[in-house]
Amino acid sequence: MAHAASDWLDGLTPRQRQAATGAEPADGASDAERRRWFYTPTDHGGLTLNEQRPAQQQAAMRLVASGLSAPGFVTVAIIVGLDNVLDHLEGFTNRFDRERGRDPGMYYLRVFGDPSRSRVWGWRFGGHHISLNNLVVDGAVVATTPCFLGADPASSPLLGGAEHRPLARVEDIAQDLIRSLPAALTSRAVLLSKAPSDMVTANRATVTPGDRVIPLAQLWRNAQFSDPAEQAKLQGASDMIDRRAGFEESDHAAVEYTAEPKGVAAAEMDTEQRALLRELLGTYLGRVPHEISPLSRYDDEGALDMVHFAWAGSTAPGEAQYYRLQGPRLLVEWDNVLRGGNHAHSVWRDPESDFGMDVLAEHRAALHR
Repeated sequence: MAHAASDWLDGLTPRQRQAATGAEPADGASDAERRRWFYTPTDHGGLTLNEQRPAQQQAAMRLVASGLSAPGFVTVAIIVGLDNVLDHLEGFTNRFDRERGRDPGMYYLRVFGDPSRSRVWGWRFGGHHISLNNLVVDGAVVATTPCFLGADPASSPLLGGAEHRPLARVEDIAQDLIRSLPAALTSRAVLLSKAPSDMVTANRATVTPGDRVIPLAQLWRNAQFSDPAEQAKLQGASDMIDRRAGFEESDHAAVEYTAEPKGVAAAEMDTEQRALLRELLGTYLGRVPHEISPLSRYDDEGALDMVHFAWAGSTAPGEAQYYRLQGPRLLVEWDNVLRGGNHAHSVWRDPESDFGMDVLAEHRAALHR
């Protein structure tokens, strides 16, 4: 990973490098930019693929691949290409205050710190429906969250009647799990009969009890577009999404994030249901190389026991749905609500140490002993 990062940076011009680099990771205010992340088609911060020559793009993707498993990298590459599909689906009309709103070249890469010299450094790759965040301390990858992957459209047609669904297993395994539960457990797992319009914790830098859905118009780097017409269009779409969700205070309260996990614990599930839960965890924790993935933690029955599964929305395939997995140092959220249940979001987080904040604090403390 360090070699890939250094090779990419060494191949950039001084001007490109200025956009491609940020402050060394820390546990204070100087690190605020590294902890800003998005999943909308906004400025994610860094050097875009559009601003790079083909060889530079290749070096950039080599760095991205270094932080992903083979299936994870394939999924990321597919999501980038989906912007062309979405542009076609929308009639090639969206701009979002830039020349092209749906643009597979508007994915941003930034390295924080110096991978060739620093004991602490990291990198971020993000764009529409992708946010990858990695932290390296003393030669070891110590944080890979938040890790967000989405797909719009979540399902699209292929020749011969086939269906293209890059996040299919992330969705289908959860549906199999919720439908496998007996009525007594289902009644506790399903928090609400309707789904929130988006992930409950959204793109907050820190997960906090009481977090609720953030309106779409607020999920952008700049709160106000320079083009009033584009701003009005975005605000109108945001308002429409909120109206269709029809969430009242009691609904928000039912699905808001809490420190105490909601839903049903794996300890109450049978053997087949626990196997499904492990498989579902794999669709998130298997996005990164197995050497750094915490997936093997759940081979321990006691660790799996503490993972809770919660659901909101219909349990029927193809309808608006949301689910959450929560346990010690684990938060997973999924929603497929917009575009008639054909616009999916999925995120893996560590509520105690997204962006490696606990490791950074320990590292600083050790330096001052």
